[in-house]
Amino acid sequence: MSVLKVIEIMSNSDKSWEDATAKAVKHAAKSLKNIRSVYVQEQSAVVKDDEITEFRVNVKITFEVK
Repeated sequence: MSVLKVIEIMSNSDKSWEDATAKAVKHAAKSLKNIRSVYVQEQSAVVKDDEITEFRVNVKITFEVK
């Protein structure tokens, strides 16, 4: 049996939602081991002068507790 824990992280990127998600996982991996999955819960963007300037994601990261 495995014990899993889920944390929620908010991340942003000036490139894409995918990049924001990758940044969230990379940052979480600095202090967490055994990351199993990432679930994108919510996406949003900041618009200035009719252009998207920032992509934002709220993600849930699941990792195994050993």
